[in-house]
Amino acid sequence: MAVGEAGRNKIVVLGEHAVVGRRLADSAARVRTPRDLDGPAGELAGNSHLVASADGKVRVQGTVTGFRRVFSADINGVAAASDRADVLAFLLGSAMDERRLAVHLLVPSLLHPLTNEPVWRGVTFLPTDHFLLLDENGHAQQVGWWTPPEPELPLAEGGQKLRAALTAAVDVRTGGRELVSCDLSGLDSTSVCSLAARRSKVVACTAASPDPLDDDVLWATRTAAALDSVEHHVIAQDEMPLIYHGLLDMDELLDEPCGSIADYARWLTIARRGAARGSRLHLTGFGGDELLASSTSHLRTVLRTRPAVALRQLNALAAKHRWSRKQMLRQLADSRPYRSWLRGTADRLTTPPPEGGPVLGWGPAPSLPPWVTSEAVDAVRELIRAAAPTSEPLAERQGQHLEIEGIQYAARPVRQIGRLAARNGITLAAPYFDDRVFEAGLAVRPEEKDTPWRYKPLILEAMRGIVPAESLTRQTKSGGICDLNVALRSNRADLLALWEDSRLGRLGLIDAGELRRLCTRPLDPHHPHDLHGGLYQTVACEVWLRAWERATTHPKAGAKP
Repeated sequence: MAVGEAGRNKIVVLGEHAVVGRRLADSAARVRTPRDLDGPAGELAGNSHLVASADGKVRVQGTVTGFRRVFSADINGVAAASDRADVLAFLLGSAMDERRLAVHLLVPSLLHPLTNEPVWRGVTFLPTDHFLLLDENGHAQQVGWWTPPEPELPLAEGGQKLRAALTAAVDVRTGGRELVSCDLSGLDSTSVCSLAARRSKVVACTAASPDPLDDDVLWATRTAAALDSVEHHVIAQDEMPLIYHGLLDMDELLDEPCGSIADYARWLTIARRGAARGSRLHLTGFGGDELLASSTSHLRTVLRTRPAVALRQLNALAAKHRWSRKQMLRQLADSRPYRSWLRGTADRLTTPPPEGGPVLGWGPAPSLPPWVTSEAVDAVRELIRAAAPTSEPLAERQGQHLEIEGIQYAARPVRQIGRLAARNGITLAAPYFDDRVFEAGLAVRPEEKDTPWRYKPLILEAMRGIVPAESLTRQTKSGGICDLNVALRSNRADLLALWEDSRLGRLGLIDAGELRRLCTRPLDPHHPHDLHGGLYQTVACEVWLRAWERATTHPKAGAKP
């Protein structure tokens, strides 16, 4: 935490940053109203909460990417803010809203604004492009302050902008540290590791996989050999827990269900290897895929401004992914505003979208898995229809809306994994979720940032001369899909135990018997219902409910129930 004061003004920055109190004091001396902080807030490198008092009012904000969140609630007539929804729920004495829990069963769990809303009654989520303004009387209002940059930079210029932003993001974390640890697998984590190695000794960790097509270890070994200050650890495949491992022992109290909880033990195994070597900070490439990809919905806009470029890419994407031309034309002709599109999703909750089809509109329409009850379907449908008349997209352009929604969707589980890391004595650092890094990615022309012919051209442009030249030639990415049924078979007993007296079943949200039957047989990874994704989300909700039940029934000594 860094603090700066000048007269009655005070500014506090909490998180991963390089800000010193003197700089904050200078800013505090120039501030007249909380709105005057828009400029300084838009320049902060790193990933932090900002809290400031000026002119008798308090400004509270998190990050645009949603990695640092802000929630609010009215407690006895006074507005309160927290980075955790459950803290406010405890102060309110409020209970969980079963309907909002049902929203977390959506696959994908990606439907703005519903999937951002807390599961606790009386607690409100602050949109990430707003700050919370608390006045002298204890009242609060949400004030918009951030707009996405126009995607106009050519690739070369955008690469330099991303290089500067990502370098600053990594330097914020590594400055003053002799030793850090880092994932070393795909191109995203390779870039972060290469930047960190310029400032600190890096313990780089790569998990081996039984998949013969997974070449992470091969490329990581080449990268580590070409970098100074890197100590490379390959974690053998028999040391890596499978997905669904240790679910019955999960007792971390998260403020919302987290889909990634299904493989939390795998990530902690990697982080613990770094911690065992003395690292207290572990860098990851989480968020890189979302930042470096360009939503295909951008091509709707490009079609109007540069039609030849858009048609060439659409034809290439159709050939590459075997998209139906009929589906493409139907989506391109769909000009509904966001509110109408959102309302339409309520009618398709039990109808999965065509497998592998294009996304050229506001987003993929989520669906509910087949074991969800009709009561749960009705609850989610009711919430969607209630929210649709007042919902606004995250950006006017559909492509930008999807990119912002995508990074926020990815940040939600990583935020929770950070809590698990902290319990193990290590800070999780995810530079791709920094606002300045995200803005750099948003500012690049979408048709150049991501094309059907090159693999992640933006990071290749940005990291030339930093990542070893050979590593920049990689064109592959590990999928890990072959592990899923092995994981289900190996952890079947625990999964079946979850559905025995299921808490979700008690609430009437799932048919636990159907899930038990499902978990006794292999799942088709290409099933149109995306059963693995549905199982991830359902496991997350069940484990979350059980952890909270244990905490409230058998509180730890000295803890409030």
